[in-house]
Amino acid sequence: MALAVGGLGGVAYWTYLNRVQTASLPSVLNPEEFVTLPLKKVVPYNHNSSTFIFALPPKTSSKLPVASCVVVKAADPEALKDKKGNPVVRPYTPVSAADKTGEIAFLVKKYDTGVMSKYIHSLKVGDSLSIKGPIHKFPYRENEFDEVALIGGGSGITPLYQVISHALASPLNTTKFKLLFSNVTEEDILMREDIDALAKKHPKTLEVVYLLDQPKPDWTGPTGFINADVIKKYVAPPTKERTMVMVCGPPGQVAALAGKKAGMQQGPIGGVLQELGYKEDQVFKF
Repeated sequence: MALAVGGLGGVAYWTYLNRVQTASLPSVLNPEEFVTLPLKKVVPYNHNSSTFIFALPPKTSSKLPVASCVVVKAADPEALKDKKGNPVVRPYTPVSAADKTGEIAFLVKKYDTGVMSKYIHSLKVGDSLSIKGPIHKFPYRENEFDEVALIGGGSGITPLYQVISHALASPLNTTKFKLLFSNVTEEDILMREDIDALAKKHPKTLEVVYLLDQPKPDWTGPTGFINADVIKKYVAPPTKERTMVMVCGPPGQVAALAGKKAGMQQGPIGGVLQELGYKEDQVFKF
């Protein structure tokens, strides 16, 4: 064991080992039925986003595998329904670590047309939300790919961050990640502090590119939308083996880049990535 610790780097190894051991804590979440959790804290993030922290029972954690999400609905069955009278249910990816004890947190951007995001933003401390999960999305396996490009927009960063934070926490990781994250303004960039901290800690395995649609005059980074030219500049070509592209963002962005999803199913590949020659087994749409 001493040789293994020395080879991996003592601090990194023990930090990773502690996370693995903590993951053995029980989870209160259930993939078959909703559980109701109380809101214990709201932390404003920017002009339209806040982190909502819900309490878990003591000595429990979410234990969400990577990559997975949960689905949420109003705790009051009459509070939020669709046009057919059914409860509105939406997927969300927590920003808290799977081994975080006693709480689960969601960074929620309030959209004018988002009925669930507006509902969550209306919650006060002490109110509750019903949560079910995990809902498995992508079976991430360590070092399965040489390069992974993560293309996101807006609040679509949360599942992408889940992947990179999990992968980079392992001292055994050799996969190189490239995050292309588009937003309207610099103030709209969610989780920037966390992302930049990861990039600084792992300069050889994480490269981050922020793109803005409406930058201020002093912005020095790339501007505009993520298009074919941007992908060709930053993403490994489809001819390179063991390459994966993960996409998450507003439905219009996902459709333009990778083809429209079919509900919870992937749907056929399309958009810019198909035009550039990427195959279905090289692209995943969250």
